[in-house]
Amino acid sequence: MSCFPCFSSHEKKSAKRSTNTRNGDLPPAAAAVTAPIKQPVRPPQPVNPKPQSIAETTDTNDAPADGKNIGSQIFTFRELASATKNFRQECLVGEGGFGRVYRGQLEQTGQIVAVKQLDRNGLQGNKEFLVEVLMLSLLHHENLVNLIGYCADGEQRLLVYEYMQYGSLEDHLLDVPPDQKPLDWFTRMKVALGAAKGLEYLHDKANPPVIYRDLKSSNILLDKDFNAKLSDFGLAKLGTGDDKIHVSSRVMGTYGYCAPEYQRTGQLTLKSDIYSFGVVLLELITGRRVIDPTKPAKEQNLINWAEPIFKDPSSFPQLADPHLQGNYPRRGLNQAVGIAAMCLQEEPAVRPLISDVVSVLSFLSVAPETGVPLPLPTPPTDNTTSTNENDREDIRREREREVAEAMEWGTNSRNHMRPQGGSDSTM
Repeated sequence: MSCFPCFSSHEKKSAKRSTNTRNGDLPPAAAAVTAPIKQPVRPPQPVNPKPQSIAETTDTNDAPADGKNIGSQIFTFRELASATKNFRQECLVGEGGFGRVYRGQLEQTGQIVAVKQLDRNGLQGNKEFLVEVLMLSLLHHENLVNLIGYCADGEQRLLVYEYMQYGSLEDHLLDVPPDQKPLDWFTRMKVALGAAKGLEYLHDKANPPVIYRDLKSSNILLDKDFNAKLSDFGLAKLGTGDDKIHVSSRVMGTYGYCAPEYQRTGQLTLKSDIYSFGVVLLELITGRRVIDPTKPAKEQNLINWAEPIFKDPSSFPQLADPHLQGNYPRRGLNQAVGIAAMCLQEEPAVRPLISDVVSVLSFLSVAPETGVPLPLPTPPTDNTTSTNENDREDIRREREREVAEAMEWGTNSRNHMRPQGGSDSTM
């Protein structure tokens, strides 16, 4: 009752009408699960066979390979209803177009979990449910949310994740209430680095590469130490590994975060994710939503408002979140804005690789040692600088030089750093 074959009959009916269309838009592993045509002859089974996980019933040769194909646990609806106190309002921690997320505690282990109950009339259907289970069952990284298990009882579709104590980045960055302390500069850069590392794993380590397609502040979850993890993989797509193959995809995602070429043509590439990351990074810098109808007309679209400022480095402080109250390194701000501007380039080919973004953010996310002042916008005029201050200035210059080299490398490395175009694949 709790295994995926419980809804395979619905998929078979639609498969008869449009088998190629449905399966062509799924990862090969998902297609193998959703459209079984003939059931193989099986040996006699015990009366109560142990349920198989989706990873065990799927050909993992067609799925992302990272050497850790660990199956997810299967839950019954009764177990998850008990864990969330029958889905009471007091356990509700989030809500969106896909459904609701509840905080729960598993009876058998006592583990605190997040339970996502999909809305049967919502934006995420059976296909997206399958894709998310497959992706998170087969992909494992410290910056990807951990999928504990799933439930597919009857028409119920639920996902069980590790519980992230601090919720989403959106909760701490956008529309912060007066009694909540805003994120400081280096915490913001730490979150950006964590999200970039998760994206780097999907683009460069997964085989074939995975196009996330839904990077936004509400999909970046934070633990108690503000370590960032990417969540919600229902829209993820597998790359082809060949940039000469262009397969159109139905435009999905969130308005404002989608790359312009993807919105125009439906052609999805890894560089589409880079654009979305640039939007999130700009939100981290400014503390503004990408689309905010409460702002003046010229500032309602964050990208349109920021683009003229990108051209004038002396105006970069205008982009800084007022909640920071000027407590940020000026050079760090300039470099972060520079990365965002590179990611938001109109032409996908000139956007940086995510590995280069990680290299730069690894410098910007490190706070100075206690007692060492942040770099100032203007150099000191006192000629009696001590030896220690000279050493610190040398360190700052060296750090700035390394960051500048990393950024230059990112803009020029596309042709000779990526073997046979494998990382700029389209889907």
